[in-house]
Amino acid sequence: MSEPGPAPSYLSPIASIAEPVYRAAIAKRNRAFDRGKRVSTASIPVISIGNLSVGGTGKTPVVMHVVLLLRELWKSPGIAMRGYKASPGALSDEQAEYLDRLPSVPIVANPDRVSGVKKLAGKLGADCAVLDDGFQHRFIARDLDVVLIDATRSPFNDRCLPAGWLREPVSSLDRAGAVVVTRADRVSEARLNELVAQIEAQTGKPPTAITTHTWEGLTVAADGVIRDANSLNGARVLVACAIGNPLAFVNQVSAAGAEVAMRVVKRDHHQWSKADAAALIERASKSDIDALLVTHKDWVKLREVIAEDDPILSKTLYPRVGIGFIEGAKALRKLIALAVRAPDESGAGPA
Repeated sequence: MSEPGPAPSYLSPIASIAEPVYRAAIAKRNRAFDRGKRVSTASIPVISIGNLSVGGTGKTPVVMHVVLLLRELWKSPGIAMRGYKASPGALSDEQAEYLDRLPSVPIVANPDRVSGVKKLAGKLGADCAVLDDGFQHRFIARDLDVVLIDATRSPFNDRCLPAGWLREPVSSLDRAGAVVVTRADRVSEARLNELVAQIEAQTGKPPTAITTHTWEGLTVAADGVIRDANSLNGARVLVACAIGNPLAFVNQVSAAGAEVAMRVVKRDHHQWSKADAAALIERASKSDIDALLVTHKDWVKLREVIAEDDPILSKTLYPRVGIGFIEGAKALRKLIALAVRAPDESGAGPA
């Protein structure tokens, strides 16, 4: 298993021809948006959290961090999201994760973000909105565009679709109000410095913030008890995930001191079936492992297809992920406060 990279070699001739066509289409689309064509302005402030690439930048914990920060600023935020790959009548994995972690925050899943934000501002009573994965969704104006760059998957070493994994070229960073580097602790100092220099060369300023993904604890699936993240030290684990950047998750498991004995990796947003769960349980049961480790994003789907009394649940853990700052916490907070017209004062907000 490795990080996503350029398109497979057998697609390269076609991809190389198609990439300029894709870039031209994106440029034309962005020029129209720059002129304000088909762009609606919401009645409440809007903050977008997005990225340049297809998946895997660690967006969900950043959205949660921003929502909690807005509440500290005495705001009542809501989340507007697409609800990608939700099964009929069910929640998407990311929406279910948000509901677990932010039960009192209104969430609207609708591919039409304009309608979603209108619902948040009207019926649901939000006074500001956070767009989940909104950088390319420019049909709604935003007061702040926060763009995430995963340090382990630099966009400066990538190409646009279909030759690579970029939705837009790195020149699009010029319209970002804040650039946040994620997973900075997962690369060498030299590589991080190179990325920071590339961002500054492109945008004229260094990243707003440099962050890490931190594990605030490990939740036991059987009973919801939170264990210390350090409890994995020395444990043999089976890692199972279906996320955009599985290598980042596996590496963080190793960084927690665990021995990754086995891996089960599915495509991003994979809908775990009963057959998948049965195969996973059988593999875990027949192996000499101390824990089955999954992401929260995967757990919200696995819990629907694993019996509540299955013994594997006592060994199943998922991390509670947060954001840590190497630098830039105050700078990002200030930009967010300005975007929602809130005084940047210290102190706790509503519970």
